[in-house]
Amino acid sequence: MTEDQTFHRVDWYAEELTARAFTRCRFLEVDLTEASTRGVVFTDCTFGNVRFNASKHADSAFTGCTFERCNLFDAEFVDCKLVGSGFTECSLRPLRVTGGDWSFVNLPGADLRGSTFQGVRLREVDLIRANCVEAVFTDSDLSGAQLHETKFSRADLRGSDLTALDPRHAELDGTIIDAGQAVVLAGALGLRVR
Repeated sequence: MTEDQTFHRVDWYAEELTARAFTRCRFLEVDLTEASTRGVVFTDCTFGNVRFNASKHADSAFTGCTFERCNLFDAEFVDCKLVGSGFTECSLRPLRVTGGDWSFVNLPGADLRGSTFQGVRLREVDLIRANCVEAVFTDSDLSGAQLHETKFSRADLRGSDLTALDPRHAELDGTIIDAGQAVVLAGALGLRVR
């Protein structure tokens, strides 16, 4: 395990990182373009100006981490855990996330247009004022999520838990939902479906 270390301007371009653990480490201006992680655990780490472009992460964890001004263009996360992490001034699109746990992640105001979240646990995620136009959030758990002024226009939300979504305080033009979700949203508007 690596603890309390700073990695500055390290070139890990296309590196394959497996079964490693980093705790309270700082990664500054590190190049992880086209890199891959499998079974790597980052706990309470800080990523500043890190390039994650076209990187792939599987069965890895970034818990309680801070991402500042990072570029995640075309990054992919499969069955990863990002519980309690936060993103500030990051380039996040198009991001692809399949499975995993992104509960309590802070993404306020994030530009997630065209990004994909499939089968992801997103409990109590902060998506306030996030731009999720034409994004995909299918079969995901958005219970308790903060969705005030979130833009979901033309997004696909089918199969996801929308109990936290107040349709009066989100943009939903052309949003795709299923019949069960329509009943939930109608109830949020005070309507009764018979």
